[in-house]
Amino acid sequence: MDEQIKKIIEDNYDDSRQDGLTSMIRDFYNRKMLSMVVLVWSFGIIFMAGAIYSGIMFFQTSDIQYQIMYAVIFMICLQWVGSLKIFAWQVIHRNSIKREIKRLELTIAELSQTVKGK
Repeated sequence: MDEQIKKIIEDNYDDSRQDGLTSMIRDFYNRKMLSMVVLVWSFGIIFMAGAIYSGIMFFQTSDIQYQIMYAVIFMICLQWVGSLKIFAWQVIHRNSIKREIKRLELTIAELSQTVKGK
C-alpha cells in the first residue's frame, strides 16, 4: 500500500513541473477544461472585436456625442477582456490548489498507514 501511494505521488505530483507557468497553462488547456476555454476565448474575441469596432468608429465620426459613446464602449470592452483574463487566471490557480489538496490527502493517507503499521 505504501509503495502504491508513493508511486501515485511521484507520478502525478512532480514538484519540478508543477510550479511553472507552462504547466499551469497546460493544465488550463486540457480536455477537462474545454468548455471553460471555449467560454473565455469566445467572450474574449467578442469583446475584442467590439473594442476594435468602436475604436475605428471613434475616429470615423465627427459628432462629439458619438465619439464619447464609442470611447465608452471601447473602454468597457477592454475592461471585459481584462476581467476575462483575470477569470482564466483564477481558474488556473484553482486547479493548482486542488492539486495541492490532493497531494496533502495522499500524504496524510501515507502517514496514517505508517502509524497503523507501528
